[in-house]
Amino acid sequence: MSRPAAQDDEARAVAERYARRDAQADARRYGLFDAAALQAQQERLRVMVALWRAHGWDDLAGRDLIEVGCGAGGNLLDLLRLGAEPDRLAGIELQAERAAAARRLLPPAVQVIEGDATRADLAPASQDAVLAFTVFSSLLDDTAQQRLAATIWAWVRPGGGVLFYDFAVDNPRNADVRGVSVARVRALFPQARCTVRRLTLAPPLARAAARLHAGLPAWTNALLPVLRTHRMAWLVKDR
Repeated sequence: MSRPAAQDDEARAVAERYARRDAQADARRYGLFDAAALQAQQERLRVMVALWRAHGWDDLAGRDLIEVGCGAGGNLLDLLRLGAEPDRLAGIELQAERAAAARRLLPPAVQVIEGDATRADLAPASQDAVLAFTVFSSLLDDTAQQRLAATIWAWVRPGGGVLFYDFAVDNPRNADVRGVSVARVRALFPQARCTVRRLTLAPPLARAAARLHAGLPAWTNALLPVLRTHRMAWLVKDR
């Protein structure tokens, strides 16, 4: 079956939007020597582990895990630290440069697939968890979002789920992304049992706070949850 032209167009558009970004500036801004980025990463890990513990998972050993839009492999590295087995871990990345960076960073047993996730050759019900971090906000076309959601939901085996992390609100400084509401998450994954957490202090505020004191982003985030700009959702496929 031929690939729809609109699907190719959206994949190209996403690649072009990422290509406009300054890779060196991103590395500085999101590197873990930045106090704001470090606080946000640690919070994501705490919430991720809490959601999985509540689901009854004590560790990641023996679980098949894949990340869509794995970038240079940072989240996959975190999963390894949490006990994921390299030969049961994989990532998919649209951009060749980022896929190559992930291969350099990660153990050879971790599979890094370059290309469009909707074309990936993954068996249905083959994954315990599919991660999608700041992926859906980069898809500005509703149909493309729905196509990706249907694809990754099919990969999840009963009893597993999709771990979704993304912008809850639009970014007025970045027209290349759009916020994903809870209603939209539920519409994209209508069969899922959904647990949602609000997290991540607004990055510009977090960076400003970090310039005053390295510990201030964490305090501000704890005291003013209204300033959190992202959501994490654990979307479970029932047995």
